[in-house]
Amino acid sequence: MANRFWTPRTWIILGGLIFGILASLLTTWGNPLNMGFCSACFLRDIAGALGLHRADVVQYIRPEIIGLILGALFSALIFREFKPRGGSSPLIRFFLGAFMMIGALVFLGCTVRAPLRLAGGDLNAITGFVGLIAGIIVGIQFLKKGFNLGRTGKASRLAALILPAVVVVLLLFVIFQPPFIFFSLKGPASQHALLLVSLVAGLIIGFIAQKTRMCFAGGWRDILLVRDFYLVSGIIAFFVGALVTNYFSGNFASGIYHWGFENQPIAHNDHLWNFFSLTLVGFSATLLGGCPLRQMVLASEGDTDAGITFLGLAAGAAFAHNFLLASSPKGPSAFGPVAVIIGLVFCLVIGFSMMERAK
Repeated sequence: MANRFWTPRTWIILGGLIFGILASLLTTWGNPLNMGFCSACFLRDIAGALGLHRADVVQYIRPEIIGLILGALFSALIFREFKPRGGSSPLIRFFLGAFMMIGALVFLGCTVRAPLRLAGGDLNAITGFVGLIAGIIVGIQFLKKGFNLGRTGKASRLAALILPAVVVVLLLFVIFQPPFIFFSLKGPASQHALLLVSLVAGLIIGFIAQKTRMCFAGGWRDILLVRDFYLVSGIIAFFVGALVTNYFSGNFASGIYHWGFENQPIAHNDHLWNFFSLTLVGFSATLLGGCPLRQMVLASEGDTDAGITFLGLAAGAAFAHNFLLASSPKGPSAFGPVAVIIGLVFCLVIGFSMMERAK
């Protein structure tokens, strides 16, 4: 009876609940409101800390990302799923990752932060969700017609361990805070939980995400493509965990969070670009085979192509702030929508060209 109950679906639901609870509690422990965990925002902060962009309000080495990658690595090693591989269109993956990040920063959140924002009462996330699913639907049409980025081959173990080694160096940077690393004194990046708390939370999330194959874009893709509800059950559990935790912690009762479109923390209510920005995220994630969270987990498993995508995400964060593409609570910038359109065109070009190659 116990074996029948503890199925993979049970584990992903439990994992989603834990992830959602931690994401909500991280805001109580010091992270920005409705941003307990966000792959895109946290990578943007790390890029800023390394001096890759000059926005002084979003510069901090987020221990959650370090913990996520190391936690996923530990899980992959424990369950013998660490398999060095790569060589599948790395340059294309780099730019798809960059555009995925740009789309997320025009929306002001990744595929994880979208349900987290909704669990905090931000109804603007609904428009983003619709756009995300629209992008996934477009991506699925290419998958059905044979799109792929090429076959992967075996890679060296050393190459597969470079990214985990890099995040260990980042951990040393955030501990010792050398003068060449930037830390925000104001703004969202100045708000963070204690280093150890953030790191442990990231380790737990990384372990869960690797073991359950959690993906906040792949869940919707699987429903639409093969009617498989496994991954989306984790997303729903994540939302429920965050929502219940927000109520029990008093975030709604105290007025910290409220239901509506106006005056939401680190969000804007331009519905047109909330829609199209996450359309770009959904489209690129479908072509890449996973959302930003999933890409980091794959990289931790030894997938060097996902490691290249990770670098693309970091570069996209730098592009977004150096070239004034990222949105603010006042709304999209003058150039952000243009970048989203360029990104959508890029995804279409890649989709058609790689589909022809597959044929």
